[in-house]
Amino acid sequence: MTLQETIPAVFVSHGPPTLPFEDIPAREFLSCMAKDLPRPKAILAVSAHWETAEPSVTTRPDQTVLHDFYGFPDALYQMRYDAPGSPDLARQVQDVLSNAGFPTHGDSERGLDHGAWTPLTLIYPEADIPVIQLSIQTDLGAAHHLALGRALAPLRDEGILILASGNITHNLRAWARLRQLGQDGVPDWVTTFQDWVYDKVTAADIPALLDFMQAPMGRENHPTPEHFLPFFVALGAGMAGGHPAVQGRRLHHSICYNVLAMDAYAFG
Repeated sequence: MTLQETIPAVFVSHGPPTLPFEDIPAREFLSCMAKDLPRPKAILAVSAHWETAEPSVTTRPDQTVLHDFYGFPDALYQMRYDAPGSPDLARQVQDVLSNAGFPTHGDSERGLDHGAWTPLTLIYPEADIPVIQLSIQTDLGAAHHLALGRALAPLRDEGILILASGNITHNLRAWARLRQLGQDGVPDWVTTFQDWVYDKVTAADIPALLDFMQAPMGRENHPTPEHFLPFFVALGAGMAGGHPAVQGRRLHHSICYNVLAMDAYAFG
């Protein structure tokens, strides 16, 4: 019997829906990321773009994609990611979370939103690994999502990749204002928060990270918190005994569209 290698939990910044077509460093990174990970038995994706009051898991046996955006090139609406689903893994996730005290639901209709399938088309383009998706609960905050991740941590020992997807920085209204003003370059408030996250992950300063809205330029980069909350699921899934089992590692560092920090991290 072959033992399944433990896989780190990973947070990636998914950027714009057009990421698979963009000629940017983040696209190149995601296209090469799989070679640095053990091949997963299945993937549990946690995206900023599925918000529910209580945790929900996709249970369909086959996956489809949601084109949950508008105003983009036609080619984007033709994209598919025909990975299999995994009702068995969905039931296991529901059981794990329910046993940890989280009321959890199954959703047999929903497909993968672009926060999940956009990076997956680059990381595992063959779409031959089963994928399910877990929702976030924006109103419940960072500590709730850290606890979700900690409950899910044992799945890593079974070869399940916990792939959290959001953005290190995410203020699209600011990006629109910069375009209107004809301003180019990366604002200081973006790099300030980007560097702050790296410093706190390196120091394993969990309390500071949990209070990210009070961080330097936290609210400027996250006027709403949903794109940073998946980060805490990955962080929690990499923790043991209250601290990261292996210090968090930044896998990638770049910026897209002036205001989207595209950093990626691995935990555990």
